[in-house]
Amino acid sequence: MTAALHYIATDWGQMFPLLVENTWLTLYMVVVTLIFGGLLGLALGVLLYTTRRGSILQNGVVYNVLNVVVNIVRPIPFIILIAALGPLTIVFVGTTIGPNAAIFAMVIGATFGIARIVEQNLVTIDPGTIEAARAAGAGPWRIIFTLLIPEALGPLILGYTFVFIGIVDMSAVAGAVGGRGLGDFAIQYGYSRFNWEITFVVIVVIVVLVQLVQFLGNWLARKALRR
Repeated sequence: MTAALHYIATDWGQMFPLLVENTWLTLYMVVVTLIFGGLLGLALGVLLYTTRRGSILQNGVVYNVLNVVVNIVRPIPFIILIAALGPLTIVFVGTTIGPNAAIFAMVIGATFGIARIVEQNLVTIDPGTIEAARAAGAGPWRIIFTLLIPEALGPLILGYTFVFIGIVDMSAVAGAVGGRGLGDFAIQYGYSRFNWEITFVVIVVIVVLVQLVQFLGNWLARKALRR
């Protein structure tokens, strides 16, 4: 009988503490990435929107440079991005292995994805609303913080909920290259040992986590849209 077909009962007395530990590590990586990548992506997305032609901070040079950078970074598969960022990760984190090293690459990857989502949501705002605010004497920064972001809040919440799922996916990929977390746990104790039970349990944990966040995101978005 081949190793792939030979079933060995899982010792959950040993595996369960490791599952809990790696679940917390995944949550740590995802939450920290969402906070820092979310803020940086929001700032970059707002800058993309406000510097485009006809917008309140119109600047063709800034917009074109940012647009090109976002278009270059976004399509790079995350596992390749981790490798490409290795030298920078060593400079800022001191190592390319572990959760903090993974977070550095995840923040970079998330920032550019979020920036485009923010820009696309801001584009849907009625230009007439912005013109009315400008005619009333509101400055660019007041328009950004009291009009643009509040108007797009509902869609932005849904966008960030979608990004959360993408960051969970990135954390799993990071686990495959030494980032630890559920991805590493599933590969090391599940896939590598032909233990499909552990792999299935990890999938269930991730699905439950994503569903909880999706439910929360939908609820918050509905609240924002009703205000």
